[in-house]
Amino acid sequence: MRVSFLGLGNMGGHMSRNLAAAGVDLTVYDLESARAASAQAQGAVLAESAAAVAATADVVITMLPTPTVLEEVLLGSGGVLAAMTPGSLWIDMSTSVPAVAARVAAAATDKGIRILDAPVSGMSKGADTGMLQIFVGGDEADLRQALPLLHIMGEPERVLHVGGAGAGYAVKLMINALWFDQLVAIAEILTIGVKAGVDLSVLHRSLVASPANSLLLERDFRPILESGDYDEGFAIALACKDIRLAVELADAVGVQTPLNSVVKRSFDVARERFGYRAGEMIPVRSYELDNGIELRTPAR
Repeated sequence: MRVSFLGLGNMGGHMSRNLAAAGVDLTVYDLESARAASAQAQGAVLAESAAAVAATADVVITMLPTPTVLEEVLLGSGGVLAAMTPGSLWIDMSTSVPAVAARVAAAATDKGIRILDAPVSGMSKGADTGMLQIFVGGDEADLRQALPLLHIMGEPERVLHVGGAGAGYAVKLMINALWFDQLVAIAEILTIGVKAGVDLSVLHRSLVASPANSLLLERDFRPILESGDYDEGFAIALACKDIRLAVELADAVGVQTPLNSVVKRSFDVARERFGYRAGEMIPVRSYELDNGIELRTPAR
């Protein structure tokens, strides 16, 4: 099986390297060719263009930053879909939206190209270790063909078939939105408790022991509490993009989003305040600065 991988950023670089290291016949491409180094070191071949990466592939995998970029790369003049051969399989692992999936699917179907949307969860650490969670939308027969590749990039028991075309995108957006909602809620609750005179360690332990506990509260929030680490491995600019896509999806299906609109505003303000490259958890810093505290506990 000849596989091509397009988009070698913080996530795609690790994912493509893992595929090459597993012995997959892999060709890769990115606008910044230096990003291909780790995959090339494991035996991958660097293509000269996005179209060239797809021309001889049985499977094309994309991991691109935004739905707009995805649509331009796939459907633009001289794009990837035009270069793909009939019967080949395209797996998009980007965070995108069902509307883009529908437009690309229409063009792909006309050419006899099969499609899976398979966005991921687990951030760059999960991509590095091959322990991503993957949410797959599309035909079950196509998923069976893709599983050996998906199992290299993600945990086999956490590769989930969530429905038809576009369902993977929708599930991923909802997971992101809920995580960001929780982040802002936790920052607000801890700030209120500390300002009310409760010891932060005691408050955090109490919340973890309560029905309100979550993995974010118990595990993912801990680097902030222990060392002021706001997770620069994922930029707030990307977090803001993901929240915006979730709100746009809600608008498209006619659902009002008062909570997510407030959370979106919190992230947008933090992005302007701390810069586009700040970590995705930097909205917590806004609560700290605005209330004259630092949410820090002794390291465990």
